[in-house]
Order: sequence, then structure tokens, then C-alpha cells
Amino acid sequence: MKNIFILLLSLLPAHLFAQTIPPNKYGLPVVSTLAQYRALVAADSAQQLVRVHNIPIDVKYATDDNFTHSVLYPFSAVWLRLPAYRALERLQAYLQPMGLGLKIFDGYRPYRVTEKMWEIVPDERYAADPKKGSGHNRGVAVDVTLINLRTGQELRMPTPYDDFTEKAHYAYQDLDAEVLENRRLLRTLMEAHGFVALETEWWHFYLRDPQRFPLMDIGFEELR
Repeated sequence: MKNIFILLLSLLPAHLFAQTIPPNKYGLPVVSTLAQYRALVAADSAQQLVRVHNIPIDVKYATDDNFTHSVLYPFSAVWLRLPAYRALERLQAYLQPMGLGLKIFDGYRPYRVTEKMWEIVPDERYAADPKKGSGHNRGVAVDVTLINLRTGQELRMPTPYDDFTEKAHYAYQDLDAEVLENRRLLRTLMEAHGFVALETEWWHFYLRDPQRFPLMDIGFEELR
């Protein structure tokens, strides 16, 4: 009977499938089992989470070297929904003739991690309110920067990753010309490839229409 139920769910369009997921304590539907996730992907292949292997990553949340000073992920990995992954692949290919590339800090983030982050930084400029959820929980937000392919070094940006100060905002202009140009280049390229910038974090971008992708709370171990 359970398998028949999952099969029926897989026949629903993704937005209707999300309505069948029991809401959490905030009234949000959150995909929390592999069975739900597989049915979602069966209903819409764009919902697939793809593990990133061909773009460099630097996942601070798999270490204690992050703003929470605790390990949030069991190992270093980045997953993204298929459309986000393909968009970054296209951008990576576009950058290569220029001697530039991408480096990813974070992609899909289990909902439970967002709850932990909010306990430490309850400020919507820099962390997602669990009552709303995050683009990271939907697998369509990415934290990213540019690197020099020859050296592997990151291009100079206004701040380090996860610097929760006004210096990380796009409105902040008291920066030297090189940094301003690097920040502008990253945003221009990401927007040209279908992403939207977050005004308070130069590294954070998300796909347009993120609500198409349900919130998820499936751990890295299960995805692996």
C-alpha cells in the first residue's frame, strides 16, 4: 500500500505534490524522507539534487571554521537542484577562456541546519527565518565566488565569506576599484545565468521562482 501511495504522489505535478506533504510546526511543507524526495523527482526531473564534482568547493560548514563555530555538515559536499547545477556548469564553461572559474561555499542546506543558524543569528539580512525557510533549503541557492584558474586563488571581494557586516552589502561602496569590479563581475555573470542576488551578501544567489522547489530536510548521509 505504501508503494502505491508513493506511485500516486509521483504522478502529481511538483507544486501539487508539495501540498501533500504534512506541514511542520510553522505550517510549511518540508520534504523529510527519501521516499518523498524520490516521488518528487519522479513528478518533475528538475527537482533532482545533483552533487557538484566539476566545480571547486570550500564548505566551511563541514568544519568548525564558520560563524557558528560548530560542524554543521558531516562531510564536505555541495548539492544543487538540476537547473541550478546546469546554470553553473554553463557559467563555468563561459569563464574558462578568461582564465576564471567558480568556487562554491554552499548549496543545498537541510532545513534543520537553518534552524540552528537562526538560533545564533536571528537576523534576516544574514540568516533565513525557519518560519519561511531558505533558498538553500530548496536547493536553488548557492554561495559562490570567482577564482583565478591558474593560481586557484579567490578574486578579491569586499569581505570574506559569511562576514555579516554592512561591508558585505551591495550598497557599500567604500572599496577599491578592483574589489568593486570583481563584485560587479560576479553579480553580472550570475544574473545573466538566471540567478538573483541577495542585497546583503555579495556571495549569495538563488534561482528565479524558488517556490517551485519545496523545502527539504534530508541529511547529507541520506543523499550520499
